[in-house]
Amino acid sequence: MAGITDQPFRDLCVELGAGLAVAEMLTCNTELWTSDKNRARLTRPAAGGPDSVQIAGSDPQMMAEAARLYVDLGADIIDINMGCPAKKVLKKAAGSALLKDTRLVREILDAVIKAVDVPVTLKIRTGWCPETRNGTEVARIAEDAGVKLLTVHGRTRECRFVGEVEYDTIAAIKKTVKIPVIANGDITSAEKARAVLSFTGADGVMIGRAAQGNPWIFAQINHYLNTGERLPARPLQEVCQVLLRHMNQLYELYGEFRGVLIARKHVGWYTGNLEEAETLKKSFNQLTSADQQLYNVRNYFESLIKHKETAV
Repeated sequence: MAGITDQPFRDLCVELGAGLAVAEMLTCNTELWTSDKNRARLTRPAAGGPDSVQIAGSDPQMMAEAARLYVDLGADIIDINMGCPAKKVLKKAAGSALLKDTRLVREILDAVIKAVDVPVTLKIRTGWCPETRNGTEVARIAEDAGVKLLTVHGRTRECRFVGEVEYDTIAAIKKTVKIPVIANGDITSAEKARAVLSFTGADGVMIGRAAQGNPWIFAQINHYLNTGERLPARPLQEVCQVLLRHMNQLYELYGEFRGVLIARKHVGWYTGNLEEAETLKKSFNQLTSADQQLYNVRNYFESLIKHKETAV
């Protein structure tokens, strides 16, 4: 979710019901933090609430130093990523590559936890590949080291995001440790969230790709878990208002040039299931200014709303 879960998106998700939003993954190499991309990733939540900062790397001391600096900058939680399957992360023996070396997993966790006085959380996968699933072993190591919460994506690194999610492995991990376990992977609806919680016994669920263009999914899940009833689809007027606000926050954080580029993917996600979405996308992705983008989105939704009212 790097490049997606920036400060505007995280704040929006929390506003709409997420219990905790974790920042984009950042390298433990602090020398790279001065780039424009990484400076934006250091932006704290604007709406308050816990600032959970995620770091990745394979050197225990560099990870510890990065965690210390993050806490000095105001981080409330340090989240360690041992689940990312991206090739550029794996090349540095970080992310889910660490699952091949449980000794190094322990060294990193020990170093980071000793370095900071805030809670340390961890995200993993079920293993490196189907033949070497070791999620339960890593979970025990994490609990022994003092990790306060464990999130498990129910696939191995080799499986990436393809194939069935191993909810049975998540259930086995939950039975293995006493710390809270969060289930992750293909949770795309409120009904699926309840089913996964029931099957795994997990303490919560983490939503990733399903929130793209639908930050309301958190409210949908909360409502369904509390009442057993589905929330109705959000009115087009509300979708438009939230999207326009999101776009303006992107321009403010990144500046107009980068903000315009980043807004394109978000607009595509928000409108992907609406009428004339492809037509909008073709024209929208040619626009080069914030004013043009905002005007285009307003016109699109006004047209949809007018068409819906006429049809009724």
